[in-house]
Amino acid sequence: MAEKRLFDYAVGEQIHLHVLLKGVERRVSKNGKQYLILTFADKSGEVIAMYWDPSSEDLTQLVPGAVVLLTGSLINYQDNRQVRITRLEPVTTGAYADPGLYMPTAPEAPKEMANEFKEYIEDITDPDWQKIIYALLHKYQKDFFTYPAAKKNHHAFVAGLAYHTLSILRLAKAVTQQYQHVNASLLYAGAILHDLGKTLELSGPVGTEYTLAGNLLGHIVLVDEEIIKVCDETGIDTKKENIVLLRHMILAHHGLLEYGSPVRPHLLEADVLHQLDELDASIQMVRSALEKTEPGEFSGRIFAKDNLKFYRPQNWSDQSEQQDE
Repeated sequence: MAEKRLFDYAVGEQIHLHVLLKGVERRVSKNGKQYLILTFADKSGEVIAMYWDPSSEDLTQLVPGAVVLLTGSLINYQDNRQVRITRLEPVTTGAYADPGLYMPTAPEAPKEMANEFKEYIEDITDPDWQKIIYALLHKYQKDFFTYPAAKKNHHAFVAGLAYHTLSILRLAKAVTQQYQHVNASLLYAGAILHDLGKTLELSGPVGTEYTLAGNLLGHIVLVDEEIIKVCDETGIDTKKENIVLLRHMILAHHGLLEYGSPVRPHLLEADVLHQLDELDASIQMVRSALEKTEPGEFSGRIFAKDNLKFYRPQNWSDQSEQQDE
């Protein structure tokens, strides 16, 4: 019989299973007591736990990407699942030691996604934009098709970055078919490049953390630098309008200055890209929460959605399955 997964357990049940230690945050309580916020994960989802008074050995062994045998109980804390830890045992050898066993992946294969990306790139009519995209996808191809789109919140799974980007391209195609005055080439080019900097911002799909450059600069600045490098290497004049427009697409895609964009959207296509980025991330976050919610119940609070809870209708499962077919 296969080992149960995190979301196979009901609140109140005792847990004993192998999980991936996806995140580790060191904290100090008001009374000076050291503790860790641990994020456990497997293919069913993620659950956090507080680990009090870690020893020096714990701090060495409990690192992102480690596999542990978790013993404890599942509790409900502020409308979200949490684990009360009884025991943690690091697993470094044997059949359960491979982190890949516990990592959720995109619903589509990287090879299939890569073939579809080519179709969108071929539809881009500006040769400079094509040259930049081909150069950067070639440079970061392996990471682009394996990295998550985020450390948590949305598309935080293997190949989530490529899947999120392709989802936006599909939405962009629908928009340009409905609104033919939208520049499809510019929208496609901006969509493909908008999050490519996450291959530099994040450490990878296993135990995902922010890199030094990711923390201090962020993926928007990092990919803009990469665009400039390609232009310098290939002799493309960065002062040309088409290059300025492309850079604006990436620099403005978070929409607001307080969300990390150095400039707000001032192109129709830049505003559309921002809206599609928000739409795809929002749908994925809510859907992920509803998949872990019983029919007729509300999900846990979703931090990135203003801590809202979402209701799962009785027939939501059937509708979801139809959409996936």
